[in-house]
Amino acid sequence: MNKFSKYLSALFLAVTLASVVGCASTSKQEGTGEYVDDSVITTKVKAAILGEPSLKVAEINVETFKGVVQLSGFVTSTALANKAVEIAGKVSGVKSVKNDMRVK
Repeated sequence: MNKFSKYLSALFLAVTLASVVGCASTSKQEGTGEYVDDSVITTKVKAAILGEPSLKVAEINVETFKGVVQLSGFVTSTALANKAVEIAGKVSGVKSVKNDMRVK
């Protein structure tokens, strides 16, 4: 029984370790919790942009990875692009904002 319990303990440890490492984030992948957090940030940024009448949320794409928000799409002026960056930067959880928007 002693040999069996050592085997069972080792198996349990291996499964636990594999599941923890499987959920951990890497520089290119997010863990489950980070994905949910980023989804919430993206939603909040889109809502904040929607709340600004001068911006067209349909023309601005918002993506978030590990708290870094990337704005892309088209705006009619540099001032509107800057306004979108400013609004996104004020959302809680946003670490930084990358501006990839183009003026049309």
